[in-house]
Amino acid sequence: MRLLITTDTVGGVWRFGIELVEGLLEAGESVALVSFGRMPTGSQRSECKRLSDRWGHRFDYSASDAPLEWMQGNSKSYEQGLKVIKQAAHIFGAEIFHSNQFCYGVCATELGIPVIVTAHSDVLSWAHACRGGVLGDTDWLRCYCALVQMGLDSAAAIAAPTEWMLRNLSMHFDLPRQRRIIANGIELPLVPSSPRELQAVTAGRLWDEAKGISLLRSVQSEIPFIVAGTSNCDGHEAALIPNAQYYGELTHDQLLHLFSRSAIYICTSRYEPFGLAPIEAALCGCAVVARDIESLREVWDDAAVYFDTAQGLSDILVSFAQDPSRLSAQQQLAMARAQRFTRSRMVAEYQALYATVLEKEYACAG
Repeated sequence: MRLLITTDTVGGVWRFGIELVEGLLEAGESVALVSFGRMPTGSQRSECKRLSDRWGHRFDYSASDAPLEWMQGNSKSYEQGLKVIKQAAHIFGAEIFHSNQFCYGVCATELGIPVIVTAHSDVLSWAHACRGGVLGDTDWLRCYCALVQMGLDSAAAIAAPTEWMLRNLSMHFDLPRQRRIIANGIELPLVPSSPRELQAVTAGRLWDEAKGISLLRSVQSEIPFIVAGTSNCDGHEAALIPNAQYYGELTHDQLLHLFSRSAIYICTSRYEPFGLAPIEAALCGCAVVARDIESLREVWDDAAVYFDTAQGLSDILVSFAQDPSRLSAQQQLAMARAQRFTRSRMVAEYQALYATVLEKEYACAG
């Protein structure tokens, strides 16, 4: 099977895309990957070069800085991205197109091949979680909603990493009949063992209010905080947290090393449709402490410790500092849960969806 897959270079969709592509290549498929949002970083280019060196002609990578549909200036998102997609699909001979942006669902007509869309997040469910559903009636928002619905109307199928994400998306948009819940999966490289320190780490886009990192400003804890991630985007600055060490934006390998020498991962997100970073941290040996939201409950069940307020988080950290046995037990629970989210399982489920969509396409053509 020859697949065309999109990703973005701005957030967690990049990690998802690399995991899926590498797993598909290992499973014998051929993949052309196209990224949008901004030009790739050096470490992102290195990841793609590694795949190209290993898999040769079975892998191809193209990069574009066409804006993502949720960005300002989104009126040109589809047109700018379409040029790159059409070229990649033609050169690679793609049989199916897996888009990780909504708007490119409409490419089914342009390319003459079926399109699957994966919903990683959407602006309206983000606004509901972060702003009480209140967004101004702007040209940008109207354009965004039109782009999303346009893509969903043409897609052969929609996938989402949690039931929560799919349900919330369906509250705001009409979805294709073919729907699947396919949890994200990951396979970590061997990370050299490091002395583990009693420290709590969190990672993400500091400028994104959905990540809720500013809550740490009100937490009282003897356990030090480490914050990793980008600090600004489109002019937004992260609120400084006096009691935290900032590591800035790390490469994936650097982030895994940080997880491997930390004891706790704190997921402060108010909006998190899945969350790969907590999975990675748990696989590296961290206990997971998460804000009590429905999507994280779906992913973690009873393998995380949950909080609603800064005081609740403070109390959890105090208990971990005073009771190392409880911390150790939570680390084991988190690792066991995270081990369910394998790359091979995710890849097999997407392959099954691809096969179903292609079979239906061939049946209609016949």
